[in-house]
Amino acid sequence: MLYKKSGFIFLLLFAFVTLFAQNNMQNNYFIFDVTQNKTLTFSELVSALSTTQVVFFGEDHNDAVAHYLEDTLLKALVRTKKNVALSLEMFETDCQAPLNEYVAGFITEKQFLANSRPWNNYNDYKPMVETAKQYQLPVIAANAPRRYVSLVHQSGVETLMKLDKLSKTYLPPLPFSAAPAAYQQKFENIMGGHAQFNQNMFDAQNLWDATMSNSIYRFWKHNKSYTIFQVNGRFHSDDKLGTFARLHTLSPKIKMKNISCFSDAQFTHHHWDEWKQQADFIIITNPDVPKTF
Repeated sequence: MLYKKSGFIFLLLFAFVTLFAQNNMQNNYFIFDVTQNKTLTFSELVSALSTTQVVFFGEDHNDAVAHYLEDTLLKALVRTKKNVALSLEMFETDCQAPLNEYVAGFITEKQFLANSRPWNNYNDYKPMVETAKQYQLPVIAANAPRRYVSLVHQSGVETLMKLDKLSKTYLPPLPFSAAPAAYQQKFENIMGGHAQFNQNMFDAQNLWDATMSNSIYRFWKHNKSYTIFQVNGRFHSDDKLGTFARLHTLSPKIKMKNISCFSDAQFTHHHWDEWKQQADFIIITNPDVPKTF
């Protein structure tokens, strides 16, 4: 009897801590609508996305507040929209089968993880996968298999053309188009300037973008009633470049919006004008919240 009471007390404590953490997260972000030039509540953000067909959520991969918001927003979209699909940079196209099988309940989580090459911080994305499983949402394994990214990095993008037919099914149509000059300039800036620019590395980046945009497009083409919630590192969608730009090229008719979410030292003194070019919606998170890694 004492064991059962202890277990019950533990569950109550866990529920309290979880609720406290969620409530605390609500005080650690601000949302800014660039078009309307004003801050929004979370519910107002959900309303603003009501007619959007593809929502890009650009994150910093170790931002705990961003991960909380991603799953919270996914749940909100499920409540307000009939059809929602989740699309993740964090899974690769050749892992679609075990992802489908897990969400459908055919295999265990252990089997799923053993066959899907999850990121080291999978626990940050697990809540969204579990939400998809709970509501039986389609989940798109959007990214290029890392072996092909490594191949491009080492041997050049032309090497992809030598792959066999089966291997190419995991990739976008080849050859994929060059990236806009603005994206290359942005990449150069990140890498430390033109002198440090590496074409193969940039082409590997473009392979990620081309594959993710193609994965989203292929799903959308056959499921146009769905809202697709795409989660990726914000470099892939900030400034409406990268994956965002490539998807727009594939179909200019898709109604897309992007969110750029990041922590900043100016959390309590916003300088929204500095970030307006990045996205339709800017979410600033509290830098004092501990990172997940």
